[in-house]
Amino acid sequence: MKAVNALGRRKSAVARVYVVPGKGNITINGRDLNDYFREDTLRYIVNQPFEVTGTIAQFDIKANLDGGGIKGQAEALRLGISRALCEVDAEAYRPALKAAGFLTRDAREVERKKPGQPGARRRFQFSKR
Repeated sequence: MKAVNALGRRKSAVARVYVVPGKGNITINGRDLNDYFREDTLRYIVNQPFEVTGTIAQFDIKANLDGGGIKGQAEALRLGISRALCEVDAEAYRPALKAAGFLTRDAREVERKKPGQPGARRRFQFSKR
């Protein structure tokens, strides 16, 4: 099998993911997974597609992450890995990933700030007199 690539997005984070058969090594921007994501919760988010499909330590992942914050990057990477696993073997992995909700792009973005207001929805204090 040759390398399979996929794209994952979340908020303003973009993850370009390349999957090849291997021993379960995950490299992000040239760094190891444990080095890039220090928190256990973020590493858990990244590894969720492998746990759901039962493919832990079967694929090597190389990912380029850009933009956004650390949580958005982790969730973008999860979507990218899920999409790549579907390209590898759609019949085996797609039902489990779809049931877990990992193939849906979370489209929520930050609402822009409006002129004449301190924030997106917040208004300056109203004074009657």
